[in-house]
Amino acid sequence: MIPAIQHRIDRFRQQQRVRAGSLIMSVFGDAVLPRGGRIWLGSLIRLLEPLGLNERLVRTSVFRLSKEQWLQADTHGRRAEYVLTDSGRLRFEEASRHIYSSHAPIWDRRWRLILVVGELDTRQRERLRQALQWQGFGNLGSDCFVHPSTQLEAAFDTLVADGLGDMLDCLLPLLAADARITLTASDADLVARAWNLDRLAESYAAFVSDYLPVLAELRRDRTVRPAPEEAFLLRVLMIHDYRRLLLRDPELPEVLLPPEWPGQSARMVCRELYRRLAEPSEQHLDGHMQLADGSVPERLDDGCQRFPSDDPLASISL
Repeated sequence: MIPAIQHRIDRFRQQQRVRAGSLIMSVFGDAVLPRGGRIWLGSLIRLLEPLGLNERLVRTSVFRLSKEQWLQADTHGRRAEYVLTDSGRLRFEEASRHIYSSHAPIWDRRWRLILVVGELDTRQRERLRQALQWQGFGNLGSDCFVHPSTQLEAAFDTLVADGLGDMLDCLLPLLAADARITLTASDADLVARAWNLDRLAESYAAFVSDYLPVLAELRRDRTVRPAPEEAFLLRVLMIHDYRRLLLRDPELPEVLLPPEWPGQSARMVCRELYRRLAEPSEQHLDGHMQLADGSVPERLDDGCQRFPSDDPLASISL
């Protein structure tokens, strides 16, 4: 195994607590969904075993994800396949747009606001805050959530998919424009109040520190190719780490970001390394991912095209 890859996998295995459910959802979004969206539970267990996730942990985590309506079981005799629910698929289609996009959206200089105008109890407010934070919204106090570029209709659809449809009558969506709504704070002040960019920048820098050594090792010797299994394991860990970062990232336009924002470097490391891992990791899935009847789900894409080849930052040296 390539030393830098071995080091990253060993570090993951040595964690005292593994959020297995979150990792499993990363696998569904990146590897299972592009192959039809379903997998035999036994196959999922075998794919994740080399990362130190034992059978009991995977089974327990999948059961919890089913209770939380991310996954649903489809039994075939004594075997069960798991597939994303409709709401789970919706969430991952939105997440995929963030993960594999070539760049942050162009800002039209209009803030999107969601105001709480009805009565919500403490528990409801916390559920709403978490759901909107998952979509990249920042919050200005407990009654105002802000985002630079999302589509408010899509944001409300996602709240319905998250089981918060009963709150919509208490929410007021607004699209801020100079002629309609004047924000008292400057854009920079608003960003500082709504999001902790310092903490996010530290997390992006840590991601680059974890994965740039692997990319540098592959760049040094073009004859070195990761084996199928190690390529798959590293791809799982990298996309999992990157997805967790993007869940906290509001995708602010460049004009609102601090100079030398590390999120751009993180995206470029992820993009290039993913494309190098795609083919060998797909070979591993060809040989080890199965449905309940033992068949291998067909590739719907080769993995290489998930990051656009015409990325305007593709030529940046890291």
